[in-house]
Amino acid sequence: MLDEAKGRSLALQARMRDLGIQRAIFTDESSIAYLAGFWGYLGVEFGRPTMLVVDAVEAPIVITPLMESEMVEAMTWVEDIRVWEDMGPRSWGRVLGHVLGAEPEEIWVERGSIPAILRNHLDESYPGVPIRDISVVLGAQRMIKSPFEIQVMKQAGQIAGAMMAAAQASLQAGAQEYESALAVIEAGSRKAATFLTDTGWERFVSPMIHNLQILQSGKDTSMVHRRASLRRYQRSDPVYFCFCNMAQFKQYKLGFDRMFHIGDVTPEAARVQQAAIDAQQAAIATIRPGIQAQEVAAAANEIYAERGYATGYRTGRSIGVSYLEAPELKEGDTTILQPGMTFAVDGGISVDGVTAGRIGDSVVVTETGFDYITDYPRELLVTEH
Repeated sequence: MLDEAKGRSLALQARMRDLGIQRAIFTDESSIAYLAGFWGYLGVEFGRPTMLVVDAVEAPIVITPLMESEMVEAMTWVEDIRVWEDMGPRSWGRVLGHVLGAEPEEIWVERGSIPAILRNHLDESYPGVPIRDISVVLGAQRMIKSPFEIQVMKQAGQIAGAMMAAAQASLQAGAQEYESALAVIEAGSRKAATFLTDTGWERFVSPMIHNLQILQSGKDTSMVHRRASLRRYQRSDPVYFCFCNMAQFKQYKLGFDRMFHIGDVTPEAARVQQAAIDAQQAAIATIRPGIQAQEVAAAANEIYAERGYATGYRTGRSIGVSYLEAPELKEGDTTILQPGMTFAVDGGISVDGVTAGRIGDSVVVTETGFDYITDYPRELLVTEH
């Protein structure tokens, strides 16, 4: 992982030289993980920003709280680590100021995700200095995944499959939603542990599956992103599991969704779910190098229209070390698909207050078409209980 991260940083530096960008500050956790190979567990929400400063020529610099520095030093390939303290003269602002110098000509940041505490500091400390956006430059680099990245994402796919199998096994009339969420966490964590060791860089990678499970059942399935509750399942209930904030491994994040029906399925629920499945499969079938991202969405939208449904959902999004990367599979995105791009591709219909139909998988664009990263039956799923 660290050799991979170092290679990415060198590629970014070369691109920065081509564009005449002297120095950039990265603050987004996913960008730091992508370039430096580490991530923290206490971040800016505790008032403790971590920064990676990438110079076009000089070696990168990590700026991190003193309390995190031992772990950071063990996790990253970056050698120049500058520490700061909560109190006293070694504040993060002073450390950053030493790195930037008194009069930088311009400052490049991730404009869309820079923490307000840092942006305010830059505005106050460097009035009149242009603030540029480096996000597009790094985003273009992150579009195409390396074979190493795809392998990690496929391991994440196996973890996600174990999570979904546990979700299905937990479903029976009378059981509660939160019990399914617990089963998912345990199954995913145990599967993730099989891909890890307790030595070297990997000893800092936790196998634990975390974040609140997105789960709705019964009429609440139309709500899209409700979390697991105390509700008890009833026969014929639709139950929706979304793992888009949970199916991740070594910072690589997937999209993965399934809808189940407990013991039986009503005719209307079956029609809605089958339409969602067919729309997703039509979209995925179009994926290949050379087409525009919006063409994938158009294939799904054609199915929705044929079946008499309207949807406001995008058909998919690029995935990687962030939950949302570029491009997106939606109308208006004319990005040309290339081998190595990875997407979460969804089928989704909501009938407010009644039911829903949903399915989601992650795929990688290949030289001739696509491969699935996630794997679970893509059909109407009815449990035995």
